[in-house]
Amino acid sequence: MSKVLFILNDPPYGTERSFNGLRLAKSLAGKDTHVTVFLMADAVACAKSGQKVPQGYYNLELMVKAIARGGDVLLCGTCLDARGITDAELIEGTRRSTMDALAEATLTADRVLVF
Repeated sequence: MSKVLFILNDPPYGTERSFNGLRLAKSLAGKDTHVTVFLMADAVACAKSGQKVPQGYYNLELMVKAIARGGDVLLCGTCLDARGITDAELIEGTRRSTMDALAEATLTADRVLVF
């Protein structure tokens, strides 16, 4: 089984980088691939629960939930704190993490993709 690490930096809405990274992560999950998504900077907001978007617009909360069911979704703790997002506000299955955990995931990954 291959391991793919996604590092996302952009906010959930306003650009489509995080959306595209999560789309690819979701497509790879379950294809004999273990997916880890590390959200940092403004991308930590992708894992905030209770997102409300206009009808017909993509919802990153649903995408993150799907990835978390079969892979790992880790969030930079420093980035969460800087944005005032608490652990209680996070989507179930995602978790606060550290740069040391990102370093370990980077070293053990077969591929690292940055969005």
